[in-house]
Amino acid sequence: MLNPVVTVMVKAARLGGNVLLRNINRLDSLNVVQKERLDYASEVDADAEKAIVKELRRAYPDYSVIGEEGGSQVGKNGRYSWVIDPLDGTSNYLRGFPHYCVSLALVDNGEPTDAVIFDPLRNELFTASRGAGAQLNERRIRVTDRKELAGAVISTGFPPRERARAGAQLECVRELLVHAEDVRRTGSAALDLAYVACGRTDAYFEAGVKPWDIAAGVLLVREAGGRVCDYRGASTARMDDKLAVTRQIVAGNIRVCEAVQKTIVSSGYAATFN
Repeated sequence: MLNPVVTVMVKAARLGGNVLLRNINRLDSLNVVQKERLDYASEVDADAEKAIVKELRRAYPDYSVIGEEGGSQVGKNGRYSWVIDPLDGTSNYLRGFPHYCVSLALVDNGEPTDAVIFDPLRNELFTASRGAGAQLNERRIRVTDRKELAGAVISTGFPPRERARAGAQLECVRELLVHAEDVRRTGSAALDLAYVACGRTDAYFEAGVKPWDIAAGVLLVREAGGRVCDYRGASTARMDDKLAVTRQIVAGNIRVCEAVQKTIVSSGYAATFN
């Protein structure tokens, strides 16, 4: 049984997902803008966010909104904020690559308390509430129980704003592959975290992520029994609009997360952020 807040979030996420699905056959005619170098958004992103925000505000009109497309909108209630990515994996979507999602989190004074990640193509609904565990289509999920890096499958990303550190990141990947089975690059940070939470991968790491990329996924991993930290091993900071542009995240089951984080340091990749 979902709690009332998550029920509202699920309805909003499905409305956003419907916007994405309605437009997949007209990708060539979409209006696309370049926000930063190699970082794109389309009218679909904006329309999906509007549908999501409308539904959330119907039930909770006083909450603030931190959205990838709409920016920060301060509500009367300064304690709670919705953190929204209406289309995580925009590049995939615009190319017709079938891997993207809607990501929503409710944040209480900077800490995620409820999360929904919805993959409309697979009709997969990931949900979590603080202290109540994580679910996929209302069935309990857990991170993997792998004890070491050997045999692990790890996901990562190479965002355009982090290309100056690409060499160091690739060296880190090389060191990981000495023991790990493989490395995946899917194009959706939110789904990467959801897949860690449900045990499809053992760990995930990436730099340059922003609050809307990871807020929901961080809670999913934690509630699925995993660990989330930065490249130095510190707990992740508050999920609000004051986060620095460049953020780092490592997530996974406790032992593999630690092994990945230590490799990030030993390879010299972490030092590039000094």
